[in-house]
Amino acid sequence: MPPPEQAGESGVCIALGEKFAFLFYAWMVVVRIKSAFVSNLTHVFGDNENAVVALDEVTWDFRDGTFTAVMGPSGSGKTTLLQAVAGLNKPTSGEVSIADTRIDQLPENALAVIRRESVGFVFQEFNLLPALTAHENITLPLRLAGKPLDQGWFDQICARAGITDRLDHLPRQLSGGQQQRVALCRALVNKPRLLCADEPTGALR
Repeated sequence: MPPPEQAGESGVCIALGEKFAFLFYAWMVVVRIKSAFVSNLTHVFGDNENAVVALDEVTWDFRDGTFTAVMGPSGSGKTTLLQAVAGLNKPTSGEVSIADTRIDQLPENALAVIRRESVGFVFQEFNLLPALTAHENITLPLRLAGKPLDQGWFDQICARAGITDRLDHLPRQLSGGQQQRVALCRALVNKPRLLCADEPTGALR
């Protein structure tokens, strides 16, 4: 099964978990980024005797055109790393950069713009808004950014995900696998420079 038609673009795709569907892997070619990297990344939860070190001076370069799978047992810091790379949390120390922009030092309003315009994120629990249809959930990032919908691209990713006939349904009317496909499409609709996914195919069958 070939990937969606978006010739001439490559990028970085980061994912967590023990299984990855070809559906998701094929989409790595649509993201575009010069590079993303973390340097001496440390994240500590709590303090003093209650301190838990989730990340301990992690350094990694996510190069253009790559797909990186982060593996490890529960509690090893995979999600913490993914969220730091995507700008969803700030590390205790260290550096996080996306396309030559150091994001760990940005104020929240500037960081929100980076996340909205350059990063696609797939959450473990989907995080779909219950009052919005599948179509509205997928296009929400574009509406928040004030960007027009690329109908051709939208149709292509929804067809690829097999949810074209479910776009008018609310999340409660969808199966777990269908909700996950909606979440994948939402992460891809704005053609992000960086695509991050936490257990992206866990509910797919």
